[in-house]
Amino acid sequence: MSIGTWYIIISKLLQQGKVKRQGKEAEKHFWEATSLDNAAEGLEQSSAYRFIAEKGINSTKSHGGSLLERIDFNTWVSISIQRAIEKVQNHLGGGLAFLATVGSTAPFVGLFGTVWGIYHALTAIGISGQASIDKVAGPVGEALIMTAIGLAVAVPAVLGYNWLTRRNKAVMENVRSFGSDLHAVLLSGEINTNNSINRSIK
Repeated sequence: MSIGTWYIIISKLLQQGKVKRQGKEAEKHFWEATSLDNAAEGLEQSSAYRFIAEKGINSTKSHGGSLLERIDFNTWVSISIQRAIEKVQNHLGGGLAFLATVGSTAPFVGLFGTVWGIYHALTAIGISGQASIDKVAGPVGEALIMTAIGLAVAVPAVLGYNWLTRRNKAVMENVRSFGSDLHAVLLSGEINTNNSINRSIK
């Protein structure tokens, strides 16, 4: 559990840092393009912001058909962008449930070891008929070690979960802001049939 905890913490930190860097890139270059297609293509292939932009752009092209026409254009674009944002959020949140589980269960694993050690100590006392230190020192020592191991696993998991959750919220605020701006641009009337912006987006 400890190895899994540290693996998730490190990998999620790297993942969050990557999305933050992609956000800065999108903020710097995306809105200076002359068309949404060019703006999306200007972002790196694996960018979460490119994924959201492409989903939004494609939604303007795919709105049609007997069923989809029942959904107004504004709602359809909003739904498409929101689904893309939720996928990014789920990707960032992957593994956090494991940290929460470890943080809540590891102390009980240590507690089980404590109970087991005390049981052996009492058994040793019962067999020997006397409560000498040499009879209880070993089992009680093992019990304390198990407690310490449980806490050593649980504490990083709890701290890591809370820290990563806060960082995810900050990252997703930027992602949602980008999605809102994209939605506004797609509905602004500045886009022609080829999804080109008739004037540069400031």
